[in-house]
Parts: sequence; structure tokens; C-alpha cells
Amino acid sequence: MTGGVMDRLSAEAGAAPVVAAAEAEADEEADPPAAGLPTPQISERRDPYPNRMQMPQGNPLLLSYTLQELLARDTVQVELIPEKKGLFLKHVEYEVSSQRFQSSVYRRYNDFVVFHEMLLHRFPYRMVPALPPKRVLGADREFIESRRRALRRFINLVARHPPFSEDVALRLFLSFSGPDVQNKLKESTQCVGDEFMNCKLAPRAKDFLPADIQTQFAVSRELIRNIYNSFYKLRDRAERIASRAIDNAADLLVFGKELSALGSDTTPLPSWAALNSSTWGSLKQALKGLSVEFALLADKAAQQGKQEENDVVEKLNLFLDLLQSYKDLCERHEKGVLHKHQRALHKYSLMKRQMMSAAVQSREPDSVEQLESRIVEQENAIQTMELRSYFSLYCLHQEMQLVHVYLPLTSHILGAFVNSQIQGHKEMSKVWNDLKPKLNCLFAGPNSSLTLPRSPQDGVSPH
Repeated sequence: MTGGVMDRLSAEAGAAPVVAAAEAEADEEADPPAAGLPTPQISERRDPYPNRMQMPQGNPLLLSYTLQELLARDTVQVELIPEKKGLFLKHVEYEVSSQRFQSSVYRRYNDFVVFHEMLLHRFPYRMVPALPPKRVLGADREFIESRRRALRRFINLVARHPPFSEDVALRLFLSFSGPDVQNKLKESTQCVGDEFMNCKLAPRAKDFLPADIQTQFAVSRELIRNIYNSFYKLRDRAERIASRAIDNAADLLVFGKELSALGSDTTPLPSWAALNSSTWGSLKQALKGLSVEFALLADKAAQQGKQEENDVVEKLNLFLDLLQSYKDLCERHEKGVLHKHQRALHKYSLMKRQMMSAAVQSREPDSVEQLESRIVEQENAIQTMELRSYFSLYCLHQEMQLVHVYLPLTSHILGAFVNSQIQGHKEMSKVWNDLKPKLNCLFAGPNSSLTLPRSPQDGVSPH
């Protein structure tokens, strides 16, 4: 055994361009493992996992889902439930209801955190959406509502993701109503490896990848970056449009209240104005009743703003969350599996140097055998990391396809935006038209010949 390794080392000495490249890029100090990526074990290649997922028929690299099929997988609602106040802190809980599992469970934010960690452990090479941040110091109502919406987007993206939707962790999170869902989640993944260790095609992932996969990866990453930047700006403008509608509603309401207050004024009329007392009285009576119409206008404007928030801004945020999860996945790929592969190669080169030095100096056979055993283990680790690297690219290729499946959501967003504008303006126009005849009494009192001014569209010059 020792002779075989020594012969191979002698043949490789002075001719290891891959290792030399790795040495130039890697430091000798060990780095901590990247977040969300499992540390490769030497035994992974040798362990015949009987529970590996079956290999799909045809080319498993290609996805055949439509947006409607993904959306139909499940719809999950996340609603706030009445706050529970402890001795010092008040706790925010959510009612999470799944259409698919016909279930309704209570969850805390920390339950989402544990579930998120389980997903990263089980699917390190997939798009795991990020969770909204946890606020340490006091959460106001606006923050709590924003986080509820973000949690709803997170769980719906997860529930509709093909591999996630079939995982036991999702079923537990959406349907387990026991006292401690966090421990249940941890137990479910305690003895289960990640997707690489449970997928039968993982060792063959390289066979399904196109030859120019690295180029495609770089182009896809740039494309997603550009799409994200554009949708981020669209979301920003949609938020401002919805906000203006809500602000307009508040202004209309105040406008109507001020008209009503003017009509309800009880200040005595001066004697010198007694001749016009009937006109002022008629005006006040008419102004007093206008607050109802302006309140209705305010309600219509508020409805339009809310509809734009729910149907336009939220859908834009959902797509942005998906795009961000792909960007995060690309970073995990580069900083995780690729970096670990380089470090494994670097460690292997150091071991070979030690082995050659020990052989030249004729050290004890036991020491040489120990180095030989470590080199064999390191070779296995390198093989595993190479397979993981290809499987990571395989998953990235599929996740990019999944992003493109979601792209038709753009037409849904634009349709919702146009419909909200049409419906909102149509309903407000009706109220304005109903209000117009009620203004006649403001311009035509008992002793006056004034009439309501017509608009320029009626053929009268505005000047």
C-alpha cells in the first residue's frame, strides 16, 4: 500500500498544475465553514444511503413547471393573532394556515428562524428565501405588519418550491400543532443528510450539465442582478403611488370635515351683513352636507391605495425576494463549496510535501503510513467536494429556470396595477359626478342668479 502511494506521489511530484493553482489562491490558515453549507465528511462517498431520492426519468436538469402549477401547490396565509403579554415582554404570534394541508397552526418568529435553518441544512444549494430581520428594541405596529407580510412571502415561496414542498420539514411546520415545533423540526433532520447525500443523481450531476456551465452561470448571475435592480425601482415607485393614494384619502377626508365645520359655524352674523343672511344660511346648509361625499371619496381613494399595496407592491416584493434568494445562492456557491474545494486541494498538496519529505529523510514506517492514510482520506474529500461542486452548479441551473418560471408574474403585476387605476378612477369619478349637482345651491341662492361654473370641456374658456 505504501509503495503504491509513494509511486503515485513520485509521478505527481513537480507536475501538479491544479494543485499549484490552488496553492496560489488559498491561505494556509483554515477558514470557518460558510454559513448554510454542510461540512463534507470523508465517509459521504462510501456510505450507500438506502433512502436516496429516486432518479427522475429523462434529463432531470430541465424543469417543466408553469407559474400556475407552482402557485397551485399551496397558498399559505399568515395573520397576526391577539398579542399575549408576558410579565415584561409582549409576544407576537401568527396564525399560519395552509390550503394544501388544510391546517391552521400558531407560530412565533423564532419558529420561522429554526425552520429557515433546517432548510439551509437540507438544501444548501437551493434558493432559500431570507427571513425579515428580528427587531430587538420595541416593534411598532408598522414594523409588525411589514414583518407579517415578509413572513407570508417567505412561506409561500418555500411551499411552492418543488423540492421544498415535498420535504418533511415543510409538512411539520405547516401542520404540526404540538407544544414544541422547534424540537420536532430539529429531530426530523437530525439523522438526515442534505440534498446531495439523498439524491441518487448527485454523483452524476456533471453528466447533465452543459459544457459551458461556468459561462452560463456568470451570464445568469449578471442577468438576475439587472432584473433585480429594475424591479427594485419598480417596487419603489409602486410604493410611492400607493402611498400617495392613501395620503390623498386622508386629505379628502380632512377637506370634507373642514367644509362641514364651516357649515356648522354658529358665530352670529354682523348687522351690516344682514342683507345677505339668507345666502350665507343656504351656503352653510349645503356645506354641512358635503362631508358625506368627501368621506366617500376618501374611502374610495384609500381602497385604491390598499389594493395597490396588496396586488402590486406585494407581488413585486415577492418576486424581489425570489431574485434576492438566487443572488444569495450564487454567493453561497462561490464562498462555500468552491472555496472548500480549493482548500481541500491546498491541504492535499501540503500532505504530499510532507509525505515526500518523510520518504527522502527515511523516517519511521509508521509515520509514513499515517501520512499515506491521511492522503487517501484527503483524496476522498477532494472527490466529494468535486461532486458537490458539480451538484451545486446543477442546482443553480435548475434554480435559474425556476426564476424564469416566475417571470410571467410581471404580467400579473402590471394587470393588477392597470385594473386598480381603472377601477379606482372609475369609482371616484362616479362620486365626483354625483357630487356636482349638489353644488348648485352654493351658487344659486333665493336672491341670486349665480350658476355653477362649467368646465373647459363644456366649451367655456377657463379665462
